[in-house]
Amino acid sequence: MYKVLPKIAAVLIIASAESFAPRLSQRLNLSSGAATEKMSNAERKSNLSELFDDFASFLQEKQTQIISDIEEIDGSGEKFCNDRWGIFADGASPSIKSGGITRVIQKGNVVEKGACSFTLLKGGKLTAERAASIQGRQNNEHVSSIKEGDVFSAVALSMVLHTRSPMVPTFRSDVRIFMVEPSDESGVLAWFGGGSDLTPYYLFDEDISFFHERLKSLCEEHVEESEMISYQSMKQACDEYFYLPARCEHRGTGGMFFDDMPASQSTMKFVKAVTDNWMPSWFPIIEKRQMMEYTEQQREWQLLRRGRYLEFNLLYDRGVKFGLANANPRVEGVMVSAPPLIAWEYNHEIKQGSEEDRLMQILKKPIDWVK
Repeated sequence: MYKVLPKIAAVLIIASAESFAPRLSQRLNLSSGAATEKMSNAERKSNLSELFDDFASFLQEKQTQIISDIEEIDGSGEKFCNDRWGIFADGASPSIKSGGITRVIQKGNVVEKGACSFTLLKGGKLTAERAASIQGRQNNEHVSSIKEGDVFSAVALSMVLHTRSPMVPTFRSDVRIFMVEPSDESGVLAWFGGGSDLTPYYLFDEDISFFHERLKSLCEEHVEESEMISYQSMKQACDEYFYLPARCEHRGTGGMFFDDMPASQSTMKFVKAVTDNWMPSWFPIIEKRQMMEYTEQQREWQLLRRGRYLEFNLLYDRGVKFGLANANPRVEGVMVSAPPLIAWEYNHEIKQGSEEDRLMQILKKPIDWVK
């Protein structure tokens, strides 16, 4: 029998650039008149740049805070590595505007593998493919102004936790902001995205309900800040995105997922609250399940389900696909979200009425976890 060690660990992984620009929801329109239009655009650009920098500072501080808490709680002595690149590298050229801090922990007491990454992109240029991708995802009359060569900036922090015990669900989350300045000077665009979700191997209904109840309460607390803040719509978006069509099954029991939320001080308040909710929504589950014993068969089931996790990342995840398609991809950074050990078994059969079968029924047809 296996036993999960008593303390906990967690990991963070950054969403790649494609995840920053899922859909475009709103044009920040300018006032009429040439002089007023230029001034209005400049003011909007200044305000959004300040908001962007505020959010970037928050995420970098959050990364440091969470890593410190995780290393202390884990108790294994394992530490996150500190891979600083681009602008964050020692001796970086002043001309460099972008970079990141990739933090990875392996062989922890509870988290078997994970990564913690903060990524900042400034002064990037949209490729024709990226510009077309943005236009194709949004029915908006202004989107046609987005063209190849337009300047964009983005910052993100995201988290994936691959736990050692099959009794503890994998946890994934991210938040990000994307800003575009069209070359025709028609107006600056900025929007938030993010979310969090669970991928369990064995169902403990009260744990999944607890996780979703926190998300629902979070949305209710901030509902007045944007008409887009809705637990039901964000849950549905999560279920729809983390889906493997070839398998006709969802990757996990969901959570929240949102894109194209217009950036403002009020929506940033919500997105910061989403980030603050990550650990409080997951730590209590770890504390309840980390000491549970499990069998070799249950461990094998976990490895099989991890195979589905990797299938989704490689076949369907926008961020991973875009990251690997770059001319010189940071492969280790893109693939750092992959589980440490994975199994595939040809034509694996599940015993009817088993706990594995009960999980699969939920993955085939998601349910409402909050009554």
